[in-house]
Amino acid sequence: MFYTKALAALVLLFSSLWVVAQPALIPAAPKLSAKSWILMDADSGEIITEHNADERLPPASLTKLMTSYVVSYWLENGQVQNDDLVTVSKNAWAQNPVFKGSSLMWIEVGKQVTLGDLHRGIVVSSGNDASVAVAEYIAGSEPAFAEVMNQHASQLGMSNSHFVNSHGLPAENHYSSARDMALLAKGILDYPKEYALYAEKEFTYNSIRQTNRNRLLWSDPTVDGLKTGHTEAAGYCLVSSAEREGMRLISVVMGTKSESARERETQRLLAYGFRFFETHHLYTAGTELSKTRVWQGAADEVSLGVKEDVYLTIPRGKHDQLQATLSVDEVLTAPVNDGSEYGELVVSLDGEEVVRAPLVALQAVDQGGLFKRLWDAIVLFVLNLVGK
Repeated sequence: MFYTKALAALVLLFSSLWVVAQPALIPAAPKLSAKSWILMDADSGEIITEHNADERLPPASLTKLMTSYVVSYWLENGQVQNDDLVTVSKNAWAQNPVFKGSSLMWIEVGKQVTLGDLHRGIVVSSGNDASVAVAEYIAGSEPAFAEVMNQHASQLGMSNSHFVNSHGLPAENHYSSARDMALLAKGILDYPKEYALYAEKEFTYNSIRQTNRNRLLWSDPTVDGLKTGHTEAAGYCLVSSAEREGMRLISVVMGTKSESARERETQRLLAYGFRFFETHHLYTAGTELSKTRVWQGAADEVSLGVKEDVYLTIPRGKHDQLQATLSVDEVLTAPVNDGSEYGELVVSLDGEEVVRAPLVALQAVDQGGLFKRLWDAIVLFVLNLVGK
């Protein structure tokens, strides 16, 4: 069958492109005093810098990010409500000896607490007791909830994570990695209403006022999450997210030696990313990028675009060097299915491919009538002969 691909150059139109900037000099990424770290653009998923990002390490209370993610997922899908009443079991009781010396919400056995308060106790107070109460409410037991956590981890692509409890206290075969924690943070951002909890600086329950352990919430107004963690085995860890001038970054630092170190090293990562890189929203899902001929169809043309928003993170000052190309199936025969792929978009920087995304039909085109199909078949046959 006659099949070729036509290449058409696209001009990338952004408001920022009207100003021609001098390319910035990009220094080497900072080396941190930590076991592992990663810096990710939250929109594009681009990794700006990393070190030992796939090393399996004890995550300590970073575990609660997954507990919180599961709660957000269930809330979003209507399986639970924030005003659900949860009865506190002996396992979740703040006086459980397992929790001695650890962070708590200070819930009491036999009392009922709303799911919304427990979620806030997990995120703001880092309550191990609240984590167990939520685990038991959602899955019936903490081991069953750990299975749910691992299922979500798999769906998020967290290939170096395995959870056996909901809170992160030391346990055999309980681990995660900096990359996986960044992926998890990116997933949490998909639930903005629940993500707002991470910016809360304090929470009072049972007449006990506790402040958020993420001290960057006080020192950097652009930081609005996420979570700290610490055990002797894990060291001091911090997953954070900040937004400046429309660019959002996620940083993960694991295995530092002190609270001040995890904050300092996180600030170094964020400063590097924001200072030397920029994110562009290239194309919006569902926006027409091209039209192409449809043969034997009820309509003569179909619009093509991208299925998902296309973001790109590049060194500052390089945006005027971006080039985009559309590769479209030249012979497209009805029926055309809405959302099916009929080409691809390729964006290059300095001659190197940086983005490749499928082009999809933005509407369906049914087959035309008998005469239309016959006529187009004849025209295609002639074009095929001419093209040989």
